[in-house]
Amino acid sequence: MTPAGTAHILTAARAWLAQDPDPETRQELDVLIRDAEGGSEPALDELHSRFDTRLEFGTAGLRGRIEAGSARMNRVLVGQAAAGLAAYLAEREPDARPSIVIGYDGRRNSRVFATDTAEIMAGAGIRAIVLPRQLPTPVLAFAVRHFDVSAGVMVTASHNPPADNGYKVYLGGADEGSQIVSPSDAEIEAQILRVAASANVLELPRSTDYETADETVVDAYIAATAAVMTSEPVPMEVVYTAMHGVGWETFSRVVAAAGLTLPHSVVAQQEPDAEFPTVAFPNPEEPGALDLSYALARETGAELIVANDPDADRLSIAIPDASSTEGYRQLSGNEVGALLGWRAAVLNAEQGNAGGVLACSIVSSPALSAVASEYDLDFVETLTGFKWVSRVPNLIFGYEEALGYLVNPRTVRDKDGISAAIDFLSMACFLAGHNLTVQSALDAFAEKFGYFASDQLSLRVTDLSDIAAIMAHLRANPPAELGGVGVETIEDLRDGFGDLPPTDALRFRLTDGSRVMARPSGTEPKIKFYLDVKRPVERKDEASVVLAAVKSDLSAIAAAATA
Repeated sequence: MTPAGTAHILTAARAWLAQDPDPETRQELDVLIRDAEGGSEPALDELHSRFDTRLEFGTAGLRGRIEAGSARMNRVLVGQAAAGLAAYLAEREPDARPSIVIGYDGRRNSRVFATDTAEIMAGAGIRAIVLPRQLPTPVLAFAVRHFDVSAGVMVTASHNPPADNGYKVYLGGADEGSQIVSPSDAEIEAQILRVAASANVLELPRSTDYETADETVVDAYIAATAAVMTSEPVPMEVVYTAMHGVGWETFSRVVAAAGLTLPHSVVAQQEPDAEFPTVAFPNPEEPGALDLSYALARETGAELIVANDPDADRLSIAIPDASSTEGYRQLSGNEVGALLGWRAAVLNAEQGNAGGVLACSIVSSPALSAVASEYDLDFVETLTGFKWVSRVPNLIFGYEEALGYLVNPRTVRDKDGISAAIDFLSMACFLAGHNLTVQSALDAFAEKFGYFASDQLSLRVTDLSDIAAIMAHLRANPPAELGGVGVETIEDLRDGFGDLPPTDALRFRLTDGSRVMARPSGTEPKIKFYLDVKRPVERKDEASVVLAAVKSDLSAIAAAATA
């Protein structure tokens, strides 16, 4: 480390310390600075990790580990983000007083970050409304439209590890309560950087003259979401887990309003707990996350397991399966998406509606396209991320394979794990009323549309440069075959493709009609491969063989690229 490099990083750290309002992160940073001044190389390395870059405000907002530093999530960064967003809103609406609604979940510092945002917004002349308490992300998305405000902020890190928190932004008006997309993200980021370069967070104008919404907004969300229930309720043994998040209280009230039987709740995961003590990762997709749900389901003889992630915008479903060691099988996001999409198409036809659109992200199964074709609906593929799915015009249903579903686009313009759960329970009640099961519906789907099988290879990295190396290797040395099947075409989406905006992804189409997508994760240090195979139902056993062989080849390619 050169003396100049050491001096530069110490200057940046001291400047940050001088404007940090959080005693905990101040103390932590003060110790690091003093250790670095004393010549500690580990302390210097840690300072570089925290100050060489900064969390970029992208289309996913902000998300990172709660620690001091520009590359972490903390009150300084949130203050800069709030002031930058306030300036953006004022510039966007020069002839009116902009407004914003702010929500927060049960993660560490969520309420603190929400309060900082409200005070800075109010200090900047923005009308600020804070939701009455910690609530699911879908309630905030609903509130943007309910209050007809200019924007919304949700403080959450969704299903990220316990040490993380985040900051998600929605826009009202013509954006109809959807999450931000380009160019809004870049314009907000420019304002944030301007604030960071020119203002001390402690000196930003603040005001406590903000509003706290009453419970009527929650009541309105519950009523609108309960209306998703269109089937006659049938008594059913259901297990529910909130995954230590904020879903249970709202979900249970919606269940009651919909006339459904209250599910058995996994008590150890029922109440918000920022430490997430019973799971390694608070994500229903992660191995082990549903272990307590399986145990309770076996105990109660449950016909269905319903799981939300910590901010309740995602939904996972598991069904009885005698062949599984757990006694239950977790459905993939694509299986749930296919069933809910089919249900949406049928209901749309029964209601006599002409047209409409089914939509999913590019990494989701092609099965939804088959449904749309069968029911004379349009089908749209979007970039990954629900901010794109939710913006599709004339949408009647949209989903992404990462457990995100939008079943009521007239109410919420984001994925909603609570309304999706009610829709799934409504379908399950309909099936039960005809002596059928969810597995029966999956079998019927395969008979009608073909057997679609999906899998995913997700490689977590410790060095982010490995992700770029793997993508570069795939572009420079594209495989001629995957899993013993020839690669017919390769579509590089980096420069856009068809109606899709540019994104860092590759799509491999194989000669047997299979498809492989490769893309870096937008929220985690992972590269993901999405595999989809279709076979006639009588040859469905072939699908698992192809998927396993393709995964093996991709693993070998990734290992070679990072060797």
